[in-house]
Amino acid sequence: MTIEALYSIFEKHPSVQTDTRKLKTGDLFFALKGPSFNGNAFAAQAIKAGASYAIIDEEAFATGPETILVEDVLTTLQELALYHRKQFTIPFIAITGSNGKTTTKELIHAVLSSMFHTSTTEGNLNNHIGIPLTILKVKKDAELAVIEMGANHQQEIASYCRYTLPTHGVITNCGKAHLEGFGGVEGVRKGKGELYDFLRLNGGTAFVMWDYDYFQTMSKGIKEIITYGTKDASLNGHAIKSEPFLEIKMDHASFPTPFQTQLVGAYNLPNVLVAVTIGLYFKVPSEKIHAAIESYSPSNSRSQLVKWGTNQVILDAYNANPSSMRLAIENFAAINQPNKTLLLGAMAELGDESLEEHKAIIELIQKYDWKNVVLVGGDFLKINHPFLSFPNSTEAAKVG
Repeated sequence: MTIEALYSIFEKHPSVQTDTRKLKTGDLFFALKGPSFNGNAFAAQAIKAGASYAIIDEEAFATGPETILVEDVLTTLQELALYHRKQFTIPFIAITGSNGKTTTKELIHAVLSSMFHTSTTEGNLNNHIGIPLTILKVKKDAELAVIEMGANHQQEIASYCRYTLPTHGVITNCGKAHLEGFGGVEGVRKGKGELYDFLRLNGGTAFVMWDYDYFQTMSKGIKEIITYGTKDASLNGHAIKSEPFLEIKMDHASFPTPFQTQLVGAYNLPNVLVAVTIGLYFKVPSEKIHAAIESYSPSNSRSQLVKWGTNQVILDAYNANPSSMRLAIENFAAINQPNKTLLLGAMAELGDESLEEHKAIIELIQKYDWKNVVLVGGDFLKINHPFLSFPNSTEAAKVG
């Protein structure tokens, strides 16, 4: 079946699912494969549960006219996403980076959706499956789309750009994340920079954090560069308070009063600055931008301040890397509160640099005073240190 023919079916059944447990009546079921599962085996079950069609790539699982046989289900899903993407002439804003992608995406969406019908990535569906699913959820009345892109190796962002076709882009930063896959910090910059490469080749627009010298170099040659930062940028701003929540003053006539955010940590300053910058770029009224930033409350285990019983907890618990962990520790250390307990899980995907990076984190912790420090799992277990240590979170939780 051609993509054009499949798209005609999609237009009649514009809801795609890859998990039979989440299936709704009328959905298209794409039978994806993984290392430990074969979605083809669930095709009949999906149709019985109400799927209009099941797209499969193994003929043995064909059960009738409701099963559509293709050469490769994943490739077909991505090609369908590309075909759908080509039906739009609206801006598609791609976001990648080592840290802050999801928070940045949520802030940008909050600002833009205050004025426009804006479609965006749900949660952290930012990989080779989540991105095409996100694109296929963009409705015909959408005025803007914001797409988050995660990556842990070279050419991954480039592959996403081929079916996302971003017109605008943001790289939040290039830190020490997924070093094993990227091959060091320079590899991270090269991999994340694939978004800039696409924008450069296709006359796109980049929103660039001008404080980072490496971005000034990486973004050269892009047709339109809009800058943000703490100095010498199109939009400048600075943190005037970060305890418990980040407060920001913009050096811009449209924002005479500070932004009182609900985000923990001064490291969120660039995330807010780019959301404001993009809002101004798309001519969102300043009062709507201000209200959107202040009303945004994180609920995704990132930069959250929550209460557990009598304790206040800063919850920043998703896929840590040396750059993000260092920032989180320094922010927590700067908070003027007694009886602080630091709980850290080990970092993954750091390759040959893993042990040294964990040692560096322990050296950083030792510079500050804590009531307790709890280190869990991974390479923390291979290092001599004076702190509480557990092999996994289950064992740590038993101590209470």
